[in-house]
Amino acid sequence: MNEIALVVLAYLIGSIPTAVWVSRGFFNIDIRDYGSGNSGATNTYRVLGSRYGTLVMIIDMLKGFLVVKLAFLIPHYAVDNFARTNFQIGLGLAAVLGHIFPIWAQFRGGKGVATLFGLVLGISPWTALCCVGIFLLVLYLTRFVSLSSILASLAFPIFILVIFNVENDAYRIFAVAVALLVILTHQKNITRLLKGSESKAPILKYRDRRRIRRNSARF
Repeated sequence: MNEIALVVLAYLIGSIPTAVWVSRGFFNIDIRDYGSGNSGATNTYRVLGSRYGTLVMIIDMLKGFLVVKLAFLIPHYAVDNFARTNFQIGLGLAAVLGHIFPIWAQFRGGKGVATLFGLVLGISPWTALCCVGIFLLVLYLTRFVSLSSILASLAFPIFILVIFNVENDAYRIFAVAVALLVILTHQKNITRLLKGSESKAPILKYRDRRRIRRNSARF
């Protein structure tokens, strides 16, 4: 199997519309007709709840993780780490493109954050774990999945360029491009965050209710 065939396969895997299939299979609806209109984990959290949002997020992450492992099907990339990383970036981007413009769902997909994370997890696990730590911290503090995704993506090039100082130029460019891509695809979320109208994920609700009750009790 050559590189072009693997890139096409990566796109097809990325095109699997997890949120659409979950919403249709469990609720007989199209997730794209509700909330933000995206078929990603964030909108699934908002519309269907944390259980199904988590399911969609995990599967979308697996798409990115699995496609970068396709590089090992070509013997040359199994022994050349530098060339393998460059090819894995190409495979991962094909999967992200498939997630955003899925051939299986009329080319109307999500924003690709979970698939991007799976990509990074497959290439550099420590960097991915650092980013997910930031994501979870921001999510715990704010319950905004969009804000968590944006800040985690902005931290990604910092880890690559500064903290871990990765020498692969293609990966460094990719890290910066990821941050820009996430900001570009989250423009509506950023607008809603600034206006204070962004929806919070249906998690940690009991913590927030207790906080509200404590604050009310003081007055």
